[in-house]
Amino acid sequence: MVTVLGSGDSLLRVIETAFPAADIHVRGNEISAVGDPADVALISRVFDEMMIVLRTGQPLTEDAVERSIAMLKASGNGEGDGDETPAQVLTQNILSSRGRTIRPKTLNQKRYVDAIDKHTIVFGIGPAGTGKTYLAMAKAVQALQSKQVNRIILTRPAVEAGERLGFLPGTLYEKIDPYLRPLYDALHDMLDPDSIPRLMAAGTIEVAPLAYMRGRSQPIFTNVLTPEGWRPIGDLQVGDLVIGSNGEPTPVLGVYPQGERDIYRVAAQDGSWTLCCGEHLWTVRTASDKRRDKPWRVLETQEMIGNLRAGHARRYELPLLTAPVCLPEREVPMDPYALGLLLGDGCLTGSTTPSFATEDPELAVALESVLPGVAVHHKGGPDYVLNRVKSPGDVVTLENPVTRVLRDLDLLRTRSNSKFVPDVYLENSAEVRLAVLQGLLDSDGGPVVQKDRTCRVQYATTSVLLRDDVIALVRSLGGVAYTRRRAAEGRTPGRAKGRDVGYRHDAHVVDIRLPEGIEPFRLARKLDRYHEAGGGGRPMRFIDSIEPAGREETVCIQVAAEDSLYVTQDYLLTHNTLNDAFIILDEAQNTSPEQMKMFLTRLGFESKIVITGDVTQVDLPNGTKSGLRQVQDILEGVDDVHFSRLSSQDVVRHKLVGRIVDAYEKYDSAHGTENGSRQGGRGGAGPKGK
Repeated sequence: MVTVLGSGDSLLRVIETAFPAADIHVRGNEISAVGDPADVALISRVFDEMMIVLRTGQPLTEDAVERSIAMLKASGNGEGDGDETPAQVLTQNILSSRGRTIRPKTLNQKRYVDAIDKHTIVFGIGPAGTGKTYLAMAKAVQALQSKQVNRIILTRPAVEAGERLGFLPGTLYEKIDPYLRPLYDALHDMLDPDSIPRLMAAGTIEVAPLAYMRGRSQPIFTNVLTPEGWRPIGDLQVGDLVIGSNGEPTPVLGVYPQGERDIYRVAAQDGSWTLCCGEHLWTVRTASDKRRDKPWRVLETQEMIGNLRAGHARRYELPLLTAPVCLPEREVPMDPYALGLLLGDGCLTGSTTPSFATEDPELAVALESVLPGVAVHHKGGPDYVLNRVKSPGDVVTLENPVTRVLRDLDLLRTRSNSKFVPDVYLENSAEVRLAVLQGLLDSDGGPVVQKDRTCRVQYATTSVLLRDDVIALVRSLGGVAYTRRRAAEGRTPGRAKGRDVGYRHDAHVVDIRLPEGIEPFRLARKLDRYHEAGGGGRPMRFIDSIEPAGREETVCIQVAAEDSLYVTQDYLLTHNTLNDAFIILDEAQNTSPEQMKMFLTRLGFESKIVITGDVTQVDLPNGTKSGLRQVQDILEGVDDVHFSRLSSQDVVRHKLVGRIVDAYEKYDSAHGTENGSRQGGRGGAGPKGK
């Protein structure tokens, strides 16, 4: 009974104050109440709810009893619209930290917490002190600890009380810090303070002003791969298709110009590179992540600067295509494997009948089998001639079919240092691209075997164009290619017909690794050697450097791919939406409509967004609409979006705060103002402020 009645009967006095017309008597272990039947019934329910709470081992406070009485009175007056009881509200634990349990304290708070569990996007709207941000933070930490998400992102618009950041003292971070301090304080209540810097350094927790959330962008001239080939990202529109990490087309869901921003050049160790801003997102993993079977993490460009090495090894591995890029099949004038062979060992000068040189008769037979109307005749040694097959009755000299096709492809009269792969083959189906690559490798490539290592493929050419085309073919199939130059000057001359033959052009050597299931050769001896050495292993690509590259006009896109990845320059995979994250936008009344739309469209897969704010405390400049006010009209009723509205009855700070909120609402109602100001003024509800 001491626990039920409270120390010095403090809890009993709360109940007596709430029901002044009833007489409550305590005799031993019995409590009786006399008065209006409705009051007696409510008093009985209050004690029942108190007993349920106490049986869970939780202490009762005067404040909890007051809230229980308010909930039961609201339910008895028909104001409640649910079946929740005070005991259910007061015993719902969200998070326990350092001996303290965080739980909702009012019915609306419980419904707010439940909505976060049930919906992807939740708006918590209400006056200060109602626990909007604090409860959302508790749910975020709970989701992180239970591994429902991989990271927490906390953000606020850096606009308060009309202040301008530029006039505040200190560095940029010192200017921003006061606006984010409430988020830091809540974090320290819920996590071990010593662990917070470590989690923030690892990118598991990100605290940043809203402006930092918007700029995950690339320069407008950066190429992005589409089913029609490469296009500048600045030319893309909503509905256009780009290529995702699985090689399949995925639609663009949003295009957001970001203005001029500082740009970085992100380069991988295989020579690939692209440009992006400091907040642009990259999916990466470390050797430790791989060893511990951890999922890939998402980091901003600026988070990796200065942290690119682990000892002598590169730290961050980038994902590769999980399947060859799927491009529409296009009709080609010559079999792609035959083209690859001719680009490797064919004479395409046009001064003589097209010829082919190989020490493997198997290649000559294969070439003849895929060139209709052409016979491959052996001249002697490694030399073969490609003659047109004459039909009975031919009386005029017809052009060699191979010569005609080479002329159509602009390959006629090209030499070893000027050959290239025509675009119609580069931008074709995976089968066509692989066949061209196999022809090139069967003629001018080969397996390289090293002890205790998987087999790599090496290709050499004196043509810079052909080198780049081979690299593009390899990358489009999900592989990696490294290139190095072997200078002609100073090299020991070769021998031909008993005489020295010097090198006229530098050679470009390309080392290739292709994913499992992609066969680099058709020539039997090379293919057998490749498989005997264990195949090509696993292609890998690591970030090598991140360097400033000036300022450029930028844009960001959102794609529909499940992992949010798209193929950018040099077949690098990058993205700019937030997957597996719990994202909280606090003080959302100070966002503009454009900022609110930008923030909502950052939502990635397996993520959750909670947006909190008080529409009566808008600090935006005159004439600027509040994004939080507008979004209620736009998204109300949209599936998986929920609006939780809290009131002064849900204030859990000092009791006086609730009375202050009520007083302001009463004043505004009587004087036609909002937040103590004329409607239509700063933060008002007039034509400009709504």
